[in-house]
Amino acid sequence: MKYYARFAPLCLAGLALTAPLAAQNGGQVAPKSCLPQGFFPGPATYKSVEQLPDGRVTFRLCAPAANQARVTSNDIDQAIPMGMQPGTQRGLAMTKDDTGLWSATTAVPVPADTYRFNFEVDGARVPDPQATTFSHERVGTNSTFETRGPEGDFQTYKADVAHGAVSRIDYWSSALGQKRQAYVYTPPGYLKDGKSYPVLYLVHGAGDSADSWTSVGHANYILDNLIAKGEAAPMIVVMPFGHTPDRPNATGGGNMLDNTDFGDDLLGDLIPYVDANFRTLADQHHRAMAGLSMGGAHTLRFGLTHPDTFDYIGIFSMGLGLAGPDDVERYENANDAALRKAARDLDLVYYAMGKEDFLYGSVAPTRAMLDKYGIKHTYHESGGGHTWINWRRYLADFAPRLFR
Repeated sequence: MKYYARFAPLCLAGLALTAPLAAQNGGQVAPKSCLPQGFFPGPATYKSVEQLPDGRVTFRLCAPAANQARVTSNDIDQAIPMGMQPGTQRGLAMTKDDTGLWSATTAVPVPADTYRFNFEVDGARVPDPQATTFSHERVGTNSTFETRGPEGDFQTYKADVAHGAVSRIDYWSSALGQKRQAYVYTPPGYLKDGKSYPVLYLVHGAGDSADSWTSVGHANYILDNLIAKGEAAPMIVVMPFGHTPDRPNATGGGNMLDNTDFGDDLLGDLIPYVDANFRTLADQHHRAMAGLSMGGAHTLRFGLTHPDTFDYIGIFSMGLGLAGPDDVERYENANDAALRKAARDLDLVYYAMGKEDFLYGSVAPTRAMLDKYGIKHTYHESGGGHTWINWRRYLADFAPRLFR
């Protein structure tokens, strides 16, 4: 009763204010605002992301005080322009109605998949206030949404499939002198079966963070679905943070593509921590490494060149030759003995690239280097570019080849 007595005057005062509104507006009732009403507002009356029957997607944002709003994404250039083509503007322009609700609909259908997006409100990047799923980048946060259809079925949650667990671990890096973070997927049954499992170390790209392979990459659902169908061996997947801090006098600490700090942390701290705290098959034959973009560079430099540690290698959307014509020669000179050993010892080198990827030019010099050393490799060339649309599919193609 004390609680009611305290807040009742405020509620009554709010009701009393509604009567004069018509008089203050010349006898006309002001349009209802899209903003939530009441002391404890419920869910919004609109859908912030809605897939239409024809496959197009409508986005909505309540921002009555905004002067301009757009939808932005780096994942679906055909539907939400990235602004990289001449004469195009970044994002999808939105229009505002009388209630302050902004909306925009894509001009074309959005293929079934998972996408990151944000709103840009008067120049400021804003995650969807009504979202319930998010994906962290190296800096900043995205909202995510899914469009449904059979072509995206391989990476969706299924109620009739056994699911693994994803945990976040903190560990001390003696190489960096700081606390580090990683995400770990353990397969269905791990929490109660007492078995030991092989391990895949899976690294994100330059714009991403340690959670990206699960929050937008859906690596956990991809593995769940493959394992359920008997197409992939049950495995642990460790997803480290691929960035390291700039440090005075460190070699490559701030260099995203040739970061020796990352390699020192991975090999000297993270792998020993995982082997000590999870039930792993802790030998070369049961260990794999893969990564996309920057993570592919890490895999080239610290996976392919450590055949005593890893038996399976996956390089997605990355290659050599990006730093100039001498890049491949420097790589070979620095890793000659390890590459010769890799040719003898590795069970799999998997290399995947999209034809429209801006790094496609690195394919030829990288494959030439592999051929020079006699490193047999499986090359998968897809359509599309440097996007999660490809990277999920590369993982779904790569994982069944491991630990067989």
